[in-house]
Amino acid sequence: MVDVDLSQLPFTLLDDEGRDHIRRGIDLAYFDRDEIILETGQAGEFVYLLHKGEVAEIDPTLPSSTSRIGHYTAGDLFGAISILNGKSRYRFKAEQECLCYLLPKALFQQLCRHYPDFSNFFRQSLTHKARLLTEKRAEGGVTMAGFMLAKVSECMRAPLLMAAATDIASAVKQLNDSHADSLLVETQGKLGMVTKTDLLNGLVLGGSEVSSPLGEIAHFNLVTVAPDQYLFEVLVLMTRHKVTRVVVLEQKVLKGVVELTDVLSYFSSRSYVVSLQVEQASSLEALSAASQRTPELVKALMAQGVKLRFAMDLLAALNGRIMSKAWEFTIDEKYREQSCMMVMGSEGRGEQILKTDQDNGLILADDAQWPDLMSHMQTLTDTLIQLGYPPCPGNIMVSNPEWVATVSQWKSNIAKWASERDGDSLMKLAIMLDAHAVAGNPSLLASVREELFERCSRDELLLSYFARTALRFSTPLTLFGSLKKPQHGIDIKKGGIFPIVHGVRTMALERRIQATSTFDRLDALAADGRLDRRFADDLGEALALFSELRLKQQLTALETPVGAQEANAQNSSRANRVVVQNLSSLERDLLREAMHIVKDFKQRLSHRYHLEYS
Repeated sequence: MVDVDLSQLPFTLLDDEGRDHIRRGIDLAYFDRDEIILETGQAGEFVYLLHKGEVAEIDPTLPSSTSRIGHYTAGDLFGAISILNGKSRYRFKAEQECLCYLLPKALFQQLCRHYPDFSNFFRQSLTHKARLLTEKRAEGGVTMAGFMLAKVSECMRAPLLMAAATDIASAVKQLNDSHADSLLVETQGKLGMVTKTDLLNGLVLGGSEVSSPLGEIAHFNLVTVAPDQYLFEVLVLMTRHKVTRVVVLEQKVLKGVVELTDVLSYFSSRSYVVSLQVEQASSLEALSAASQRTPELVKALMAQGVKLRFAMDLLAALNGRIMSKAWEFTIDEKYREQSCMMVMGSEGRGEQILKTDQDNGLILADDAQWPDLMSHMQTLTDTLIQLGYPPCPGNIMVSNPEWVATVSQWKSNIAKWASERDGDSLMKLAIMLDAHAVAGNPSLLASVREELFERCSRDELLLSYFARTALRFSTPLTLFGSLKKPQHGIDIKKGGIFPIVHGVRTMALERRIQATSTFDRLDALAADGRLDRRFADDLGEALALFSELRLKQQLTALETPVGAQEANAQNSSRANRVVVQNLSSLERDLLREAMHIVKDFKQRLSHRYHLEYS
């Protein structure tokens, strides 16, 4: 029996018996430098698991300068597709002396028949491979299956429905008998909700009598979900809409109610109580305590294999609520309707997992009267710093008068930036394009963004200037298509995240897409027909992979002793650097594939916006 390490994907998709079959059935072979291991058009007879050496994957139909499309090192697999397809599409050549484990065709086919997940691994897109990697990382607690795949139907209560004409006394008795905290009423085909708090307020503060009908105190602005929606989405909705209950409807038919306490109980980790603590915070001190727990929440989400996009949604909703409450604690109510606080950058896109720095501004109604405005804005900035949001190095904050203006002034700024088209102006347009309202009157921001779309979406020359920035940084691939491996690591933000984010932002500007999240923009572009659905999905998975690798670096930095953290702050780019040599075989494979997707996307941008001539 050959001693071979089978602890990585795809072998972890087999059971112990399947792995023993491999150990008994494989052989070890030597290949000399420049030897062809598998030729184009050749029928596949083995799956090759590289033990030592390096192998190049070559497409003979391409010019020699671009024909090297893949690079394999120790721990990598190749040859499986040639067996599944009947022949090899590419040539595999040893670039140095190699030792390979050989898994015979008959044994590989037998394993594929008995283990569907193992078979599917070799047929899947980047999206599916990334999901396997995420599931593999889930350890203990609420796993990927238990956490991400839990549906509303698994956690909903049976609905307690009463006629709107029912008197309050009868409703209280029914609630006590049912051990429920709320009930639903129906009137004229419309559902409303009454909670115990509503009953108490109605009787004590609202002047209702015990004989009054329920319909008088019911509220009809309900948040609804479907039984087959993910429970995790419900937690995001509750946080975003500031509610503790949602109503479950299936094709407009009432099915049940989901309570926040039930969701938090289902997600047993104490980290998920953070959202509840934020809602219950009645002072700046309590809000700060809840805000400081968000890194703990992030670590729990990552450890439990939660898909990054869902984690981003939850953290964006939480950060929005934290900032909204900070606004409520510091800004007098009389100023709130005539102003709008907006967040920008990764926070505006909902893609900032850990708090990095503030990117915010203020929009005022044209007729706003606000004495000592900048004094209040400085207090707000200081409050956000206290809550764990560091000041922006570029001073893009409400405490900077440049980022505080009336609607008319903002529109004038946009016109000026669109006309000038220099680097600083284009950066500011990009910042405003990602702006998202977190407090105050959101219609003010909507008016400003509408001006931005009107000024810029049909200006081909401006779009060309705007898109060019996506090509600013090179993709960290060698001439032969493999990942660069500098000792200090590749910059995942410049090489991967930024080209996707800004390229998609450009296309969203052209198509007047209102969404600010890159993932939502990709969905809209696919629905609009501007991007092929599969390519849009792969771009989203590539972005999620880059973001997760970057997040791992940031979490590692958080665990570094304070003195070392301060030293690292002198070179903040280190948090963006990923050392390819430290990644697993599957991570390297995914990263290489993701970088090729970025390269393809940049070529598409170049063609669409005529950047090859610029």
